[in-house]
Amino acid sequence: MQLYANFFRTSDGEQIFYTTNFPIDFKTSHEKVLLFNYGLVCSNLHWKYQLEWFHRAGFKILFHDYRGHFQSSGKDSLSAITFERIALDISEMLDHLHIKTVAAIGHSMGVNITLELARRHPEKVHAMCLLSGTVLPVKDVMFDTNLMEYIIPVTEEILKRYRDVFQFVWDTQAMNPMTLKLIHSQGFNEKQVGREFIEVYMNRVAQLGPDLFLQLFNQMQAHAILGHLDQMKIPALIIGGDRDRVIPFHLQRLLQHRLNGSELYLIKEGSHVPQVDFPEYVNARMKLFLDKKMA
Repeated sequence: MQLYANFFRTSDGEQIFYTTNFPIDFKTSHEKVLLFNYGLVCSNLHWKYQLEWFHRAGFKILFHDYRGHFQSSGKDSLSAITFERIALDISEMLDHLHIKTVAAIGHSMGVNITLELARRHPEKVHAMCLLSGTVLPVKDVMFDTNLMEYIIPVTEEILKRYRDVFQFVWDTQAMNPMTLKLIHSQGFNEKQVGREFIEVYMNRVAQLGPDLFLQLFNQMQAHAILGHLDQMKIPALIIGGDRDRVIPFHLQRLLQHRLNGSELYLIKEGSHVPQVDFPEYVNARMKLFLDKKMA
């Protein structure tokens, strides 16, 4: 797959890194592009098994780094990294690239980003695929408990008091076998996803840092999107794994109930990252949905 990468400058001066599988002709308007939005302190590694597959299936593809992530700027303006601002960045990026409409595909926190984009710029989103997300406050539902209500404030206090130690632990977590085992067992289907994927994933998490994690985790907690779902008229496919320990599957049923006319697809033995566990099933189901909605 030949890729075309570049930056564009947002209205507040940040640079957003993006990549397409088609050359950008700024005299031409593009329609029906697939837009990929990854999750909390994740990366486009989580779309490893989708990007090439959908390219071969003939789709135009756009993926990007949120502000403050990897090659995009904005790391020094943490308070500006909000769902509202990221949705605006995406809208401005689509305008810059002369892309009229997208089918937005979001995973985990990327579901929040996708829904915020659809709420604020519905004319630019003609379909959504929503994987393993939650529209309820994340502290109340993560791991099917409210433990994060207590863990996050303690984490913030430890980071404040012992920043150097905390930063060292964060930076070296990809070398800790216990951490790798925990992430592998709780976040993925261990039988389907190899250890090397987890190692690359955790190395990329380390690049982003704890401050960005806490900023976006709190954005997920405060995201008031539930009351807007009934007004959304955009076709949606909701996908979740029945073994998702991070965001339990019953939250996908809730999302389907609140999004009128949406479809629900259960991945048997799927974890929080079903598109990595069973990409062949997830890709085929998304294509079936997208072929109907993008015809």
